[in-house]
Amino acid sequence: MKNFTKKYLGLLACLVLSTSISYGKDYISSAKGYNGDIKVKVEITDNKIKNIEILDEKESDFTKDGMKSIIDEIIETQNTRVDNVAGATSSSVGLKRAIDRAVKDSGAKLQIKPKKVIVYKDIQADVVVIGGGGAGLTASIAAKENGSNVILVEKAAILGGNTNYATGGLNAAQTSVQNSKGINDSIDIFVQDTMKGGKNTNDKNLVAAMAKSSSEIVDWLMEKGADLSNLGRLGGQSIDRTHRPTGGAPVGPNVVSALSKTAKNIGVDIKLSTFAESLIYDGEAIKGVVVKAPNGQKYTINSKAVVIATGGFGANPEMIVENVPTLKGFGTTNHKGATGEGISMVKEINADLIDMDQIQTHPTVIPTNSVMITEAVRGNGAILVNRDGKRFVNELDTRDVVSKAELEQKGESAFLVFDEAVKESLKAIDSYDKKGYLVKGNSIEELAKNLNVSASELKKTFSKYNEAVKKNSDSEFKRQSLPMVLEKAPFYSVEVAPAVHHTMGGIKINEKTEVLSNGKPIKGLFAAGEVTGGVHGSNRLGGNAMVDITVFGKIAGENASIFSK
Repeated sequence: MKNFTKKYLGLLACLVLSTSISYGKDYISSAKGYNGDIKVKVEITDNKIKNIEILDEKESDFTKDGMKSIIDEIIETQNTRVDNVAGATSSSVGLKRAIDRAVKDSGAKLQIKPKKVIVYKDIQADVVVIGGGGAGLTASIAAKENGSNVILVEKAAILGGNTNYATGGLNAAQTSVQNSKGINDSIDIFVQDTMKGGKNTNDKNLVAAMAKSSSEIVDWLMEKGADLSNLGRLGGQSIDRTHRPTGGAPVGPNVVSALSKTAKNIGVDIKLSTFAESLIYDGEAIKGVVVKAPNGQKYTINSKAVVIATGGFGANPEMIVENVPTLKGFGTTNHKGATGEGISMVKEINADLIDMDQIQTHPTVIPTNSVMITEAVRGNGAILVNRDGKRFVNELDTRDVVSKAELEQKGESAFLVFDEAVKESLKAIDSYDKKGYLVKGNSIEELAKNLNVSASELKKTFSKYNEAVKKNSDSEFKRQSLPMVLEKAPFYSVEVAPAVHHTMGGIKINEKTEVLSNGKPIKGLFAAGEVTGGVHGSNRLGGNAMVDITVFGKIAGENASIFSK
């Protein structure tokens, strides 16, 4: 018995010792991300993180690459204090906190290691695409499907760029979706709407090329897995042609997810956290790109063709003010990477620029945090009121007109108001509600009280607007699309004001997306997306950015591939 007790106590001591160093144990923890809790399982053995698995999360698809890079770096360096991923800050912070809590629960004492030193060598490709947003992803896929060896370089740790934040939809005419819903549209009307929206300063050849290819690009994107089955109408459109995901969900993340998966599946060589520094140009043709690797080392990607798809410069205040001084101090809806490097690169080789002073403000941006409220909220029936509780503009007029009207109101802002029926019609509004952006009232009077506006005036405004909907005629502001009365409680509002949204100017291209210098193509150099100018003139219509970047992205990829052969 004594021997048994001795053996038993010895075994128990070993077990206790084993438990105290957390040998081979998994630790589960969670922390709040952008859309909800991020739950992780961290395997820790002998004071080392061996593996990290995300068990549950509700983050956007475009954050996945960024979260994977954080996990890889934490395991490599045994350090939870790694940098956040730009464009996915909340997701990064939530993931790191969850992992850090698991490590603390384990009691492990991690031994921090330096990152591995990687030596980069010059490489070769048929086509290099600079920028991993909607235009760059589309161009990469098109070039790859045309038989070219394609390298895509993206300075951020995630793909998508500004396209990740596109909400309203993609405009296209004579599409299979429109046909299935009995909507008659035409290329000519699409062109007319776009030219009118741009004050007829657009390059009509580019607009016509975009409109003609719009139906084809909708089918192409849906074949890649994008959901563009829902139709709506944004400001400046005379027909329902704004294609978006089921229930009116944001279009950008859906398209980026489909294109990212496609690009990876077909073998596009994607190099994230890789900054394109300069073009290699011998005076006659483009020969490649000099890039900076994640560790700061420079190397060359030699290629026969380059597509610039770096996006606009809406997040570069210096460049904004240089071109439009009156926008000094304005906020922006753009992601941090929209800083105009593509424009700077082509200026060094004397490429032509166009419309650089045409910078659009979006009229419905929350002043306190620069979050954009999609135009689809107005398209589905919301109205704008001032601090007197009165409407003051056609809510679906062009963005420049609505922005100007808001700045003329008290406080240089307005309230976007709507009812439960509008909220139910658009999934995007749910996210605004969950994030606490909306002011709510169980009646119009209660909403007015919460907004500190006149209840009697706000009631009159709702009543007058609802009568206009019933008559299908807005005699006050000539709004054409009047989708529904606003009478279903509860009622909602969010304060909005203009912010820098889209830079219409940029690199001058022709219909083949060739970059021009003194009006002539630079051999081997193509461009697509917001980095270019001419398509939108002096004002871009909502929904036209998505069709612009994908139509011309596809054309750029195909023509770059053809040139490289």
